[in-house]
Amino acid sequence: MSLWGASDTDESKPKNLTTAEKKEVFATSKGWVREAGSILSGNDNTSATPEVLVAIGDLQTALGAADITSIDFNITTFDKSDGGTLSVTARFNEAVDVTGTPQLTVVNDQRTNHTLSYASGTGTNELVFTLVIGAANAATNADDVLSIGANAMALNGGTVKDAGTTTVSAITNSAAIGTAAGTITVVA
Repeated sequence: MSLWGASDTDESKPKNLTTAEKKEVFATSKGWVREAGSILSGNDNTSATPEVLVAIGDLQTALGAADITSIDFNITTFDKSDGGTLSVTARFNEAVDVTGTPQLTVVNDQRTNHTLSYASGTGTNELVFTLVIGAANAATNADDVLSIGANAMALNGGTVKDAGTTTVSAITNSAAIGTAAGTITVVA
């Protein structure tokens, strides 16, 4: 297949998609699909069946263990005086099931890093991690820069298993994936 393949790289996803569009594409037993509820499919129903873009039977099994394809902040600002919830989404190349409480680390360039706990997403390709920080808490100060580094996710005694029943023993992400999430500068 010159346009698509059965590997876990973004390069194997449909070539006509932009980098942003590839974030919404993952592998299933039917092939490469677009997430339900995507504005690109014209259907905002997140419970809808994902749209099949390229049919490749048992693609998720051919991929082996699930891999992180992107990590994104779900917030754009954080105000120390108000406090709030740090929220991050880790996208995988296929749906995963989670047990326990895996964690994701957000790097604070001036203080101790923040450990976000798994909040939701089992059975999908998107896992959400959150951490509530109280108003005026010493965990952050104005001008702290929050970012995501390489190998940000840890199983923490839990498991992440893909639909092909491969239990992922270690979850890694490249520095490029963490860097692509951008940064958030804390305000006072």
